[in-house]
Amino acid sequence: MESGFDAAALTAEHDRKNLQDIQRALDTGRIDKNTADYIGAMYTNGMEWFREVFHVLGKCLGAPKTAVLEYDTDSASGIDKPITISDICPMSAYLVQHRLDADPMRNQFFTSCTGHQIDLSVSSIVTVLVGAQKKVSRALDKVTGKYYTDYVNEVALTAQRVIESHERIASGKAIAEKIREQFDKKFITTASETVLAIIGKGHEKIAVDLVRALDKIRTPYARLQDVWRVKCLFDLVPQARTFIERIRDLMPDRVLEIRDKFYDMENPRNYRDAKLVINIGKDNKIIPMEIICQVRTFFDFERKTHTHYEVARKENSVKSGPIERKLADFMEDGIREYNLMIVRCLDDLFDRVGWNVLYSHDHDISMFDGFPKKCTLYYPQNILEIIADKLDNAIENEVFRMTTVPAKLTKDQEVEIFRFMTRFILVAAMPYLKSTWSVPSDTIAGQLFNFVMKEVQRYYKK
Repeated sequence: MESGFDAAALTAEHDRKNLQDIQRALDTGRIDKNTADYIGAMYTNGMEWFREVFHVLGKCLGAPKTAVLEYDTDSASGIDKPITISDICPMSAYLVQHRLDADPMRNQFFTSCTGHQIDLSVSSIVTVLVGAQKKVSRALDKVTGKYYTDYVNEVALTAQRVIESHERIASGKAIAEKIREQFDKKFITTASETVLAIIGKGHEKIAVDLVRALDKIRTPYARLQDVWRVKCLFDLVPQARTFIERIRDLMPDRVLEIRDKFYDMENPRNYRDAKLVINIGKDNKIIPMEIICQVRTFFDFERKTHTHYEVARKENSVKSGPIERKLADFMEDGIREYNLMIVRCLDDLFDRVGWNVLYSHDHDISMFDGFPKKCTLYYPQNILEIIADKLDNAIENEVFRMTTVPAKLTKDQEVEIFRFMTRFILVAAMPYLKSTWSVPSDTIAGQLFNFVMKEVQRYYKK
């Protein structure tokens, strides 16, 4: 950093300007007081909240394993210049390398090089991209734009649904239209009292149901969760889930939201990640911190295809459907690339099964005990039971059988091995949308992978 840099003073001045912008938005009627108070809390004492971001990372991942670097979002790389703790401020992004000590995959996958040299194919290193504080102008745009539009639609549709449930179909549609008209005139976040004023008196029974339903709708400002944000990059999905569960166990009272979309087959853009939102506020203040968890392969692929997506977006600036279909295809290729890595890992495991059997001979131990770690963020139990039953039948009919072991196995031993391999596929691979794609089936790993993923697809397309 340049000589004389004072991060605290710079941040305090930045806070002051942000609060001025928020006050200006309030004075002009762009937002209401509730919104101003909520956003203002996140832009007050910026240095304190930024320190809390790093504190949470440290609590969950330990100290950084390498020097902290300033992060350049355009090149997606760290800037190679010294950064000290006193240099760090909320206006810059940073790249921090941590290690996930609780990693169930740790040291399981490696490549043997010349002599005693070993390269880890899958590491326990978590690359953490600490985002700069979101610009207040962008935060205001989101709250008064997309978030407000979604909020108004939810309010209108909820009111219509409640009124129609009282056998007033025409009234429901009419009230929904009046709600949209009223909320379009000015920025409103007090849904219950505004809607009650619209429907008027004499509807006490409906009013109770309305208030109960409307109060469950998140206000536009409560949807703003990424003023403070980080992205964590993992090699494998189970590592990300281990991290999420660790945070949930360490600070259950702070967790505001968990969303796991690694298996999502309904997102029109075919996007796969997980999101964790925790409260870093104090003294009853809600200051959300968003943690996006993504696998490294998918992140790298997403960056490679970003230019293509921008072209697609410009070509279809009016209709969003074609954009989403093109992006879904891009992301499908990213999922394939990631899954091919899972098959390579599975190959490694199959190569070691024979040695595992040999080493565990006459001993009630296994090299694979506790790996991969069982996780609560998983497929529904019924899909696991369906696949297990079909797998047992396939083993019984010798569709799958072990050929790389030092001694003949019993059926129970083969079942145990293939069930273990299947569980690894289910916790590590991401389901793909297109049923025509499969991995090369010239190895037992490829054959088993295609078998399991076909059953996953069949389950989702019932």
